[in-house]
Amino acid sequence: MTDTATAETSTDTEGPDTHAHPSDWAYVKIAAVLAVVTAMEVSTYFESVVDWGRALVPALLVMMAFKFYLVATWFMHLKFDSKLFARMFQGGLILAVAVYVATLSAFQFFA
Repeated sequence: MTDTATAETSTDTEGPDTHAHPSDWAYVKIAAVLAVVTAMEVSTYFESVVDWGRALVPALLVMMAFKFYLVATWFMHLKFDSKLFARMFQGGLILAVAVYVATLSAFQFFA
């Protein structure tokens, strides 16, 4: 019988990070880009400035997808970690979208 209280854990043998992380300045630049895109999104609410017409929803969707990509790759570290984590994240995202579309179909949203 072994005593689990004295067993060595795997964290004791692990070394420092094996992959490089971006500098703080890189995160500041990404935050600035996100702020600019957010300002562009907010500006779409003021029709007196620019009338987007039918391009409003596609433009907002593109800006939303771009911001999602930046946050997922930089702030969730998917760009720098193992590709397995990115694949797991993508799989979960695809599954969530599929369930959402199926739910909307059940309520005849697309009819």
